Amino acid sequence: MNLTIENILLVGSLLLLVSIFAGKTSYKFGVPTLLLFLGIGMLAGSDGIGGIRFDDPKIAQFIGIVSLNFILFSGGLDTNWSSVKPILWEGIALSTIGVLLTAVSLGTFVWYITDFTIYESLLLGSIVSSTDAAAVFSILRSKSLALKTNLRSTLELESGSNDPMAYVLTIAFLTLVIHQDKGFLTIIPFFLQQMILGGLAGFAFGLLSKYIINKIKLDFEGLYPVLVIAMMFVTFSFTDFLGGNGFLAIYICAVYLGNQDLIQKKTILKMFDGLAWLMQIVLFLTLGLLVFPSEIIPYMGIGLLISLFLIVIARPIGVFISLMFFKMKLRRRFYISWVGLRGAVPIVFATYPLLAGIEKANMIFNIVFFISVSSILIQGTTLSIVAKWLHVGLPEKVKKLSSTDLLLRGSPRAEMEEFTITAQCYAVNKKIVDLGFPKNAIIAMIKRDGRYIIPSGLTEIAANDTLIVLADKPMVFDEVCSTLEKQKI
Repeated sequence: MNLTIENILLVGSLLLLVSIFAGKTSYKFGVPTLLLFLGIGMLAGSDGIGGIRFDDPKIAQFIGIVSLNFILFSGGLDTNWSSVKPILWEGIALSTIGVLLTAVSLGTFVWYITDFTIYESLLLGSIVSSTDAAAVFSILRSKSLALKTNLRSTLELESGSNDPMAYVLTIAFLTLVIHQDKGFLTIIPFFLQQMILGGLAGFAFGLLSKYIINKIKLDFEGLYPVLVIAMMFVTFSFTDFLGGNGFLAIYICAVYLGNQDLIQKKTILKMFDGLAWLMQIVLFLTLGLLVFPSEIIPYMGIGLLISLFLIVIARPIGVFISLMFFKMKLRRRFYISWVGLRGAVPIVFATYPLLAGIEKANMIFNIVFFISVSSILIQGTTLSIVAKWLHVGLPEKVKKLSSTDLLLRGSPRAEMEEFTITAQCYAVNKKIVDLGFPKNAIIAMIKRDGRYIIPSGLTEIAANDTLIVLADKPMVFDEVCSTLEKQKI
C-alpha cells in the first residue's frame, strides 16, 4: 500500500488504536510496550501484512527529532530537582564519560570482528552508546518499579541527559568517515561548542520561558501548554542555529521549568505526559515501517554478537569506570549497567549515515535496529527480576507515590486543611504563583463570599478567603501556614 493524502489519517489512526489496545495487555505477557509498537509498525510495513511501503529516512529522521523533543522535554518536566541534586555528578559522569567509554569499547570490538574501518566502527559504537530516554522512562514508570536510595533518579537523569553526548559523537565520527583526511582531534572543538552552548542556552531559555509563562495573561487554560510547546521548539531550534546541542538545551530548560511555580502547571504536566506517550507510539511505529525485516535477517548473527558485547562488556565498562570515584555499592553499579536500554534514539541516529550516503549505511542501520530490539527484549523484560536478584528494589509494601504523583492523581490519602486569610496576611492581593507555595502542597479550592472557586496560578488571594489545601503529610501544613501568614512589611 502506498501512503496518500486520502488514506494516511485512516491508516495512522488505526495503527494508533491497535498500538494502544495492544499496549494495555502487553505487560501481562512480559512484553515491553515500546517493542510492541515497533512490531506493529513492522507488520504494517511492506514486508508485513499491511503492505505499507515507507522508505524515506529523511521523513523518519524529522519525525524522530520532533518526537525526541517531546519525550526529553516531558522527562525533564517530571524530574524532581530535590531527588536529582544528591546524584547530579553521578548522572553527569554516566551521561558523558560513560557514553564515551561505551562508544569507544564497542567501536573497538566492532573494528576487530568486522571489515569496518576504525571510524565506521566508532560511528556504530557512538550511535548505540546512550541509553534511550523513551525506553527507560516508559518501562520504569509503567512497571512502577520502586528502587532504593535515588537509584531510579540516577537512571532517569542519565537516560534523559546522555542523548546529547551520543548525538555529538555520532555527528563527529560521521564527519570523519566522510572526510578521511581529518584527524581525531578536530572533533574536540565541535564537542565543546555543542555541550557548552547547549547547556547555557537551556538554562537561559528556562529563565525566559518561566518569565513569559507567568507574565503573559492568556484567556484560555488550554493555551498554556501550546505556549510551552512553542517555547520548547524555539529552545531547540535556536540553540541548534547557534551551534549548540538542542537536545541538551531542551532537557535543561524542562528540568528548570518543572521545578518552578508556573501558571497552569498541572495542565501543562498532564498535557506533556500524554504528548510524550503519543510521540513514543508515533516514533516506534514510524521506525517499524522504515525497517525491512528481510534485510535484517542476514545481519542477525553479527547483530546478536555486538548486542551481547554491548550489554555484558561495553556498558559495564562505561558505568564502572565513570563511577569509580563515587561511593556506591557494587550491586547498584551492576544494576545501572543492566539498565542500559537501547530503543528508538539509536535508530533515529542511524538515519544520519543513511542520509549522508556512506558505503556501509544500510548495514549500520540494520545492525543498530537489531541491537535496539534485542536490548529492549533482553533487558526491558528483566528489570524487575534483576532488581530483586541484586536487592536494589523496595518491597511492595513500602512503595509509595511521589508527592507530585499523589497530588496530581487526587489521592484520597492526601491530608486536607483549611486556612482563613486575614487582612494582615502576606498572601493578600498576591497571585498564587508568586507565593512560593511548598512543592508538595496545592490549593485545591478557595471559598470566597459563600461560593467555591477552583484557582489557577493567576488567582489573587483576597482577605477573608478560606483556602482548602491538600498536602501529602501533616507537617507540610506548617510550611503552608508560614507562607501565608508572613506579616506585611
